Amino acid sequence: MKCVAMRRALLLLLVPMLGWSQSLQDTLKRGEQVFSQSCATGYCHGVKGGPSGAPRLAGRGFNQTYIANVVVSGVAGTGMRSFATVLSRPDLTAVVAYVATLNGVANPKIGSDDDEAAAASGPKLTGEAARGGQLFKEAVRGFGRCSTCHEVGGLGISVASGIAQVPASAAALKALATPNVKTGTMNGESMPVLVLSDGKQGTLFYDLTSAPPVQRNAEPGTVKFSDGSNWRHSSVIGAYSDSELTAILAYLRAVIKSQ
Repeated sequence: MKCVAMRRALLLLLVPMLGWSQSLQDTLKRGEQVFSQSCATGYCHGVKGGPSGAPRLAGRGFNQTYIANVVVSGVAGTGMRSFATVLSRPDLTAVVAYVATLNGVANPKIGSDDDEAAAASGPKLTGEAARGGQLFKEAVRGFGRCSTCHEVGGLGISVASGIAQVPASAAALKALATPNVKTGTMNGESMPVLVLSDGKQGTLFYDLTSAPPVQRNAEPGTVKFSDGSNWRHSSVIGAYSDSELTAILAYLRAVIKSQ
């Protein structure tokens, strides 16, 4: 009797999980279809997010929140339009989840918008902090926004490590030291890089030559790293005024204080 009861209990636990797995599989299958019809058009993104006329999407380290923001808002000044009124809500969810899997997200969220909003709501911001939060992820700046390289409050891409200490001023932010940025040399090409891993299995790093940074893989021993680089933090935040940077710093202090 105990064995029967245990089997029943296990079945009750597994059925919802199987249903979720099937739902996720269906969503990802639909997302791949939508992507091939709306995004992989040759002059835009390549099949399965590979190289084509538009930037490669696969293996870039994008998180699901960032992908959703780009799909919904588009990227000003580029061919990436907003799909908010082009695709249905289920198709938007599906294509965002599919692109997330191309970036290594094994189990992308497919819950309701309310669930996701609740998870990423964070602290209630007002004044300069609220303004800074908008500037941090502002779509009109394209890849010149802070969220291209930093993830804060569930928004952005965690290219750089988490922000532990907020600079005191806009000037300090511009002059920020970046000791983790090295110079990588591969096939006679030198580039500023952030090394993710370097071992017997291979080398994984972010190439900071352009924005957004490109995540690259290399065979073991094919990349040489040296300390220091001519890359400067000020070069990638030039789209912001000092006043806007001050607001972003207020936002960062508010978020970090609440954690």
